[in-house]
Amino acid sequence: MWLLVAGAPLLAHHSAAAEYDQDRTVTVQGIVTKIEWTNPHIFIYLDAKDENGQVVTWSLEGASPIALFRDGVHKDSLKIGDAITVVAFPARTVAHLGDMKTIMRADGTKLMDRSGKQ
Repeated sequence: MWLLVAGAPLLAHHSAAAEYDQDRTVTVQGIVTKIEWTNPHIFIYLDAKDENGQVVTWSLEGASPIALFRDGVHKDSLKIGDAITVVAFPARTVAHLGDMKTIMRADGTKLMDRSGKQ
């Protein structure tokens, strides 16, 4: 019984490699419209212009709140209305969805860099 209960969270977690194309990145520049600071991963929603100049909303998945906290990113690090640039792995099957690797502020300073490049 306990083994089944303890293993349940593992079934709910997904593989980033299965959901996101880790051989490509996209760079999305826009305005933060919503932030979900939740477990197991945070989401930032960003209004950005597509290649046709139309505004689209990107859903950008990040690490867990505690992992981001350890990286120096806190709940108040971003606010609705902030202009940011995000580098992310794009989703394989869903448009305008990505797995965040880097967040930069409008002034060019990096808020977060999980790209593995320094």
